[in-house]
Amino acid sequence: METIDQVILRMDQIVAECRSKSSRIGYFAILYRQVTIRIKNGILNSEFEDNPRMEKLDVMFAKRFIDAYDAFQSGQKPTASWAHAFEAANSTKHLVLQHLLLGINAHINLDLGIAAVETIDGHDLTSLQNDFNKINAVLAELVDGVKDNIGFISPFFKTLIRFAKGKEEILVNFSIKLARDGAWKFAGKYQAAADKIEAIQKRDKAITLLAKGLINPGIKLRLWVWLIGLAEWKAVPEIMDQLDKASKTSISVT
Repeated sequence: METIDQVILRMDQIVAECRSKSSRIGYFAILYRQVTIRIKNGILNSEFEDNPRMEKLDVMFAKRFIDAYDAFQSGQKPTASWAHAFEAANSTKHLVLQHLLLGINAHINLDLGIAAVETIDGHDLTSLQNDFNKINAVLAELVDGVKDNIGFISPFFKTLIRFAKGKEEILVNFSIKLARDGAWKFAGKYQAAADKIEAIQKRDKAITLLAKGLINPGIKLRLWVWLIGLAEWKAVPEIMDQLDKASKTSISVT
């Protein structure tokens, strides 16, 4: 893949595959497709500091998810952080939000830093920082919009938010802002690393620990997660359709 249109086409195919198989991997895929469409529109409207470079970054970034998905579907091993996200999709005991954040965890915390370094191809990494942050802003906007609208899918979700006193990251020990900052630091370390494979493996190991925290929240919240899950929608295609509506509304996709 070399263009953002090719990425969107492949994302369309993945979403369709997940819907036909009732795969919960589709929760992240359908939202990430909307992020890609939003970035494409931003490129067309010259919203970024370097729009051709942003397309390259978007393609490199998306390819990390697509390659991981294709590897998992063919029985190969993706990075451990993606493997945890995909394997969790086989379980009915996790909340929709947990599935979404497992994907975002692997994609921002590991993939984004790698994609950034590949995009600048040996040049000054700091020149990319503003556009790097804009991708994260789109993702954060989307997730916030989904949280605001997830009551349709998960009627008791707002109860959890009240219990967590507005700090819903407590549920999954995850913050997109912290992920963005950590991803940028990792990009710098990855660019400077003499052994790129070793750097990826070390980072992947750390991010996998976060994935385990997403899958198994603290004891105090575990009962709440179970209770909320009882009332959450179960039909994967219907959930995907609702997430599609919520994401289009939250990031104003045209």
